[in-house]
Amino acid sequence: MENKRKQKDELVLVNGSNDTTPNKKQKNELQVVSSGGGREIILGTERTSKLEHPIMQLTGHKGEIYSCKFNSYGTALASGGSDKEIFLWNVYGECINYSVLKGHKGTILELHWSTDSNEIYSACTDKSIGVWDSNKGELIKRIREHSGVVNSCCPARRGPPLVASGSDDRSARIFDTRSKGSTHLFQHKYPVTSVCFSDASDQLITGGIDNVIRVWDIRNQEDPLYTLSGHQDTITSTSVSKDGAYLLSNSMDNSCKIWDIRPYAPPNRNIKTFNGAQNNFEKNLIKSSWSIDGRRIGCGSSDRQVYIWDTTSKQLQYCLPGHSGTVNEVTFHPNEPIIASCSSDKTIYLGEIKP
Repeated sequence: MENKRKQKDELVLVNGSNDTTPNKKQKNELQVVSSGGGREIILGTERTSKLEHPIMQLTGHKGEIYSCKFNSYGTALASGGSDKEIFLWNVYGECINYSVLKGHKGTILELHWSTDSNEIYSACTDKSIGVWDSNKGELIKRIREHSGVVNSCCPARRGPPLVASGSDDRSARIFDTRSKGSTHLFQHKYPVTSVCFSDASDQLITGGIDNVIRVWDIRNQEDPLYTLSGHQDTITSTSVSKDGAYLLSNSMDNSCKIWDIRPYAPPNRNIKTFNGAQNNFEKNLIKSSWSIDGRRIGCGSSDRQVYIWDTTSKQLQYCLPGHSGTVNEVTFHPNEPIIASCSSDKTIYLGEIKP
């Protein structure tokens, strides 16, 4: 079915029977129409981005997709999952898959771009961290030091080219990609499922299956600086806000929490909790993320929805359908009101939201 817009307040649906009855509607009013095959599409939304269409579906992966990230310019999207390949997509135009990075021998669980977008870092079940040249589409370095599945990786935002990793071997490590071997080792009693750096890259934040988040001064590998307790199940993701003041965590206890990680913050650093997003028997490491301005957070969910909250009011702004499998990650565009979501249904959606 072909859809054509005539005027801002008038919509004409053109189908196979040449029925062109105009449907009057109010500006900004959503209109859901069937496109055949049981699928529904939303028409009549006011455009807020430069995406070719308000919603774009990206297909090509042969398996579940566990991670997707925009580059720092918002022009490209990287995705990876159980097909062992990293796909690079154009964000604008027809969202062409312009490159496929091959080399891992297991499921890719997490992806990150470097700050300058010239490299991509990947955490994989083949017990390695991959460092890729995003321009040439080549593997620069494969880091093999963990003895178990690497669940998470995260590059430093500033300073030397450091990348942190967390593994089932009950350790978190920091590597300088210019040298051999890890520069820091942080031992844990249980598998580590998520890692991230503080904004200044002088602290490492780790989460694991013991429900506790630990904040480490990277100069002291013996004991954490402090711990954050409150989650009742495995930590599935951690990420620091753009300004470096707050930490967002997601857990298998079906909650996202925001923590104040500024120096000299009050003892109870958990300042907000967001409920709604689900994590079911699959026990996927579902990831949450900040919008670039910190006004919103987004999270995937096992109920196949995309959840987006306002961080000030804690109000749920969007609960977006579309996927037919667990949504494993939701991420925000760096410059425009666009979100990307990747799912176990082997698809990615790019969609625009209100600014």
